[in-house]
Amino acid sequence: MSPAGRDPHVSIDLTGKAAVVTGGGRGLGLSYAHALAAHGASVVVNDVDEAVAEAAVKSIREAGGTAVAEVVPVGTAEAADRLVARAVSEFGRLDVLVTNAGILRDKVLWKMTDDDFDAVLTTHLKGTFTCARAAAVRMREQGEGGTLVLVGSPAGQRGNFGQTNYAAAKAGIVAMARTWSMELARANITVNAIVPVAATAMTETIPAFAPYVDALRGGEPLPSFLRKGEGFGTPEDCAALVPFLASEAARSVTGQAIGIGGDRLTLWSHPQEIKSAYADGGWTPDTLAQAWPTSVGAELQTVGIPAPKLPEA
Repeated sequence: MSPAGRDPHVSIDLTGKAAVVTGGGRGLGLSYAHALAAHGASVVVNDVDEAVAEAAVKSIREAGGTAVAEVVPVGTAEAADRLVARAVSEFGRLDVLVTNAGILRDKVLWKMTDDDFDAVLTTHLKGTFTCARAAAVRMREQGEGGTLVLVGSPAGQRGNFGQTNYAAAKAGIVAMARTWSMELARANITVNAIVPVAATAMTETIPAFAPYVDALRGGEPLPSFLRKGEGFGTPEDCAALVPFLASEAARSVTGQAIGIGGDRLTLWSHPQEIKSAYADGGWTPDTLAQAWPTSVGAELQTVGIPAPKLPEA
């Protein structure tokens, strides 16, 4: 690693750029922060746990990178302003924002409380909104473009049992990425959502993955059917997408939802109409009932994250 923490054998060079990574103290967020620093960016690592944030900064510095910690829970405008101000005060600018911070409060609909719902939406959805707004203001003032990377989830793309709050927030994040990509295009600020799949605290509770995550902790690699077939890997496997999106190589990539995990890279489609039927003069309940089974209702869409296809014993 070079003194600036940048791998000299790669062409992606973020030297001189400053980034903020929310929820950057552990898991995927830590991997994103390390990847940005390894390619030359100076990073503000945000976390709610001071010890975790400082440990993350120490690990980045020990690898040759540049980082500082800013401890604050995201969600409010004040927190967002603090993060942007820290980047500017430490590094003189802000070029990249990664909105990764999140929590889980999983319950089925009839058991989910207002507090369960609000806490997840505040961190994930409002935290993304307030931080992106503050970053966009600063980037537009600088007049040199920028990059917003919003972290989504397969739960937001397909829904997931017991995750009303989380799925709603993540679906909203992808919708914001598409909207902001249009609004910020003239300022040369790209906005994309990424949809990572990795062994983290948020996925290790999935029963089908549990034994493989335990084996991974024991030093065993994940099997190929998971890395390729399911696109499931380590947090480090997802990290490369962030510096790529922050680089000049991705200046034309915006408004997209991009999946990554294990050995697999994917592009999620935008929701779109896939079948149509017509009735002269409009529809009635009776004509809908008659036409539905043989027209738009002939093949309905599936819901939920598909169960992993495990090899036969």
